[in-house]
Amino acid sequence: MYDLIVVGGGPAGLTATVYAIRKRLNVLMISKDLGGKTNYRLALPWIEDYQVIRGLEVVNKFRSELEYLKFARHMEPVENIEKDGDTYNVTTRGGGELQAKALIIATGTKQQRLEVPGEKQFIMRGLCYSALSYAPLFIDRKTAVVGEGDLALRSAAELATVAKHVHLIGLSSEALSSPLGEKLAKASNVTILEGHEVTEVKGDGFASELMVKSPTGSEQSIEAEGTFIEMNLIPNSQMVSSLVDLDDQGRIIVDCYARTNLPGIFAAGDVTNSYAEQVLVAVGEGAKASLSAYEYLLPKL
Repeated sequence: MYDLIVVGGGPAGLTATVYAIRKRLNVLMISKDLGGKTNYRLALPWIEDYQVIRGLEVVNKFRSELEYLKFARHMEPVENIEKDGDTYNVTTRGGGELQAKALIIATGTKQQRLEVPGEKQFIMRGLCYSALSYAPLFIDRKTAVVGEGDLALRSAAELATVAKHVHLIGLSSEALSSPLGEKLAKASNVTILEGHEVTEVKGDGFASELMVKSPTGSEQSIEAEGTFIEMNLIPNSQMVSSLVDLDDQGRIIVDCYARTNLPGIFAAGDVTNSYAEQVLVAVGEGAKASLSAYEYLLPKL
C-alpha cells in the first residue's frame, strides 16, 4: 500500500513525485516514459537552443532524480483505476495491481494528427503541435496553421503578430464568425482557406511545403517555414472517467488546489481544465497537486 501514486511522467507528474519524495511520502510514479512532451523539441535551421525557454532544465533535474530512485517509479501505462473504500486500486497494462491512499493524475493529452504522407517524417522538424510555445521563433517567417476550431484560430492570431504570413487551413465557418475570426479575416498577412485539407507535407530535412486540397477537389502548394497542427487535444483521462468529473472536452475538472470532486484524487497538467498547455505551467501545477495531496494524507500517515 502506497501513500500516493502519481500517474504520468511528464512535467506535472515528475514534479509531483519529487515533491512527494521530499515530503517523505511512500510514493510511486507510474508512467510509460519520463519527460512526457519535453521529449519532443522543435528543431529549426535558424534557431539555437539558447533562444528557446523550454523549462527543460527543471524537468531534466527531476527526471534525473527519479532515474536514480528506481524504487519510486514503475514504467508501464495505467489501464484502469477503481475506488475500494478509502483506497484506490491501480491496474497497469501488464496486469499489475497497486494500491494507494491518494492519487495524482498527470497523464497529459494526445495530439490529433493529420495522418497524411510526410507528417511523421517532419514532426518537430518544421512541423509541430503548439504555436503557443513556438510562435516567437517565427518573426518575419511564412507559416501555416491547420485546424478547424478555436485552437487553430487562437494559434493563427498569435502567429499573425510576428510572422510575415500565416495560411490558416481548414477553418470552419462557425469559427470564422467569432470576433477573433472576423479580425483574422481582415488581417493583411493572413490567408484563410476555409474547408480546405492538407494532403501531404513535403520538405528537405525540414518541412517547408504543404499540399492542400479545396472542397471542390483542386490542389495547391503552400510554402511554410513552420507548420502547426492545431486540432483539439485529447485528454488521457479515460482511466478515471467513471470516478471524477470531466468537462465537455474530457479534461479533469480541478479546483485551485488541484483537487477533483472525489476526495483523494488530485490532477495536474494538460489533462486538467487548467489554463495553458505549457511546460512551466505543468511544473507548477504538479507541485501544487503534490502539496495538496500531502495535506490530505497528513491525518492518515
